[in-house]
Amino acid sequence: MSSKAPVTQAIRVLREHKVDYTEHLYKYEDKGGTTVSARELGVDEHCVVKTLIMEDENKRPLIVLMHGDREVGTGMLAKQIGAKKIHPCDPKTADKHSGYQVGGTSPFGTRHPMPVYMEAGIAELDTIYINGGKRGFLIGVSPRDVIRVLNPTLVNAAA
Repeated sequence: MSSKAPVTQAIRVLREHKVDYTEHLYKYEDKGGTTVSARELGVDEHCVVKTLIMEDENKRPLIVLMHGDREVGTGMLAKQIGAKKIHPCDPKTADKHSGYQVGGTSPFGTRHPMPVYMEAGIAELDTIYINGGKRGFLIGVSPRDVIRVLNPTLVNAAA
């Protein structure tokens, strides 16, 4: 495994916005999710943030940022954002919307602009670890910077 962090579209966006971040490479495990990345980085899974590409009933894509140790209550989320239904995209559709590969999806620098919904509790953490745009690559960043760059809508949809 290369010890040099990749320069992804996400990294370019962070640099453009002058965001301070730390780079964390780890051994990616298929379907390992945040449990593996938290273990590999030696951090609390609650601070590892999943970037999920979902769709509403009209197939409009959206990004949901959620604590690694929680699930998205899609019904709760739909109600809060005024949608009838929200469901996760299948991996191929998610990749098409984001321009990233599932398992390496970053909310920064997506192929198409999408509304971003962030679990409110994430904003209260000091540092979060979020995907840097490639499998096995997380970045440590302040939630304040995430809010500044992505301008997400804060929601309470953790299940």
